[in-house]
Amino acid sequence: MSTSTTEHDGRDEETPLLRPSSPDGKTTKKRTPLPMGQMTILLLLQLAEPITSQCILPFINQLIGELDITGGDETKVGYYAGLIESLFFVAEAITVLQWSRLSDHVGRKPILLIGTFGMIISMVSFGLSRTFWTLVISRCICGALNGNIGVMKSMVADITDETNLSQALSLMPVTWAVGSTIGPLMGGQLSRPATRFPEIFGSPFWRQYPYFLPCGVAAAFTTLSLVLAAFFLKESLPKDTSSTHPPSSDALRSQAVMDLAEGATLEHTDPSYPVSSSDSREKPLPLRALLTAPVVLSVSNYATLALLDIALFALMPLFMSTHIEHGGLGLPPSTIGLCLGIFGLSNGVFQALFFTRIVDYWGPKLVFMAAMSSFIPIFALFPVTNTLARAFGLSTPVWIGVAAQFTVMILMDMAYGCVFVFILSSAPNKRSLGATNGLAQTVISVQRAIGPVMSTSLFALSVEKNIMGGHGVYFFLIVLCCLSLILAAKLPRRAWNAKTEE
Repeated sequence: MSTSTTEHDGRDEETPLLRPSSPDGKTTKKRTPLPMGQMTILLLLQLAEPITSQCILPFINQLIGELDITGGDETKVGYYAGLIESLFFVAEAITVLQWSRLSDHVGRKPILLIGTFGMIISMVSFGLSRTFWTLVISRCICGALNGNIGVMKSMVADITDETNLSQALSLMPVTWAVGSTIGPLMGGQLSRPATRFPEIFGSPFWRQYPYFLPCGVAAAFTTLSLVLAAFFLKESLPKDTSSTHPPSSDALRSQAVMDLAEGATLEHTDPSYPVSSSDSREKPLPLRALLTAPVVLSVSNYATLALLDIALFALMPLFMSTHIEHGGLGLPPSTIGLCLGIFGLSNGVFQALFFTRIVDYWGPKLVFMAAMSSFIPIFALFPVTNTLARAFGLSTPVWIGVAAQFTVMILMDMAYGCVFVFILSSAPNKRSLGATNGLAQTVISVQRAIGPVMSTSLFALSVEKNIMGGHGVYFFLIVLCCLSLILAAKLPRRAWNAKTEE
């Protein structure tokens, strides 16, 4: 596919976010040190997201069974677990675009504070819930108030320039991986404390609310992040956008993403490329103006990734907790949390050490397609592992299958870093970063609302009706993966507005 760089015009409000890189590759700027104080607070806010969202994974299926929602029918647990997860994303899909667009006008900080406060309320109420609908309401509160993911990315772009944006972005998946390690471990090890630690948590409260401890600890950490952000996080959205003076680092901040996609050195920029005063006069664009071909294609690929990914992570704890004869492995919450925690840690280390090198060498499109292709063996290993468990019990062959599955999942997770290169580079201008990220987040929230209820319901239906030996859900998801590769093939080899397209 070939794309051309939009001609620079001082009157054009839709100046491309990415500039052509230097033709001679001369080093003209040293890397600007990251504003570590502000980055630390942002990363703490981001860390709270996976901790709060994933600490419930090890025990959610057991909690649903204990509330007698299913009437004692274990095969129906998947329906309700998927519904709880999906309704969170339904609420998020309704509001996230408005939060992101609002951040382009009133600032990033107030939106982040509101979203973080919503997480605290959600976790406390979830831990105190004793009915299905209070579980649903607590998750919907979090989803409705949560515009943080897209706003955080916009704020990172605000406080960095073209020499250090890539460095800042590389910290975000590592932070998410750390949270993805802590969250499941916390949920698995701290659940049911009255049973596991009766000498400390022997009071009636802990017996009545056996899952409040992990939720309360997650809420306490999120409260700490909120307090630090309220007092020390500085607003990053420029207050004066009418100045005729061209910005310095702000004007070309997203060149680093282009360099990452092209395998260029971060310091390679072109000082001769004209920077118009329009860069400082840009305004957030209306929603219709965002629907350009690059944005639509990038967001569409993000959506397919999100659908398959959330389907996978909704199935994983359900598969692990379901009894072997019903298509799972029959593991307790503590073991599920340990497995997910080890995966999160391994994934974080791998992404930190190898992601940038791999993308530098192969380019984001090839890596993205390879990562999307890895869903095929991931889903195929579910029935293989269950078949081994039926034949040999929880023996070495089963754990080899689980380890192989998590290893391929680490490769799959590279897709997120790649697709974000395309989304960021597709934004019409930098004042529309929030809206572009919000649009992407809205679409994937819809997909993530569909994914859990789709995959867990198909899991329950496959087991109940014995479709393809109880494994029909995995064959369906493999077909979806193959279809997603057709869409991925339409992406450019490098970032949008790259100097050349091969």
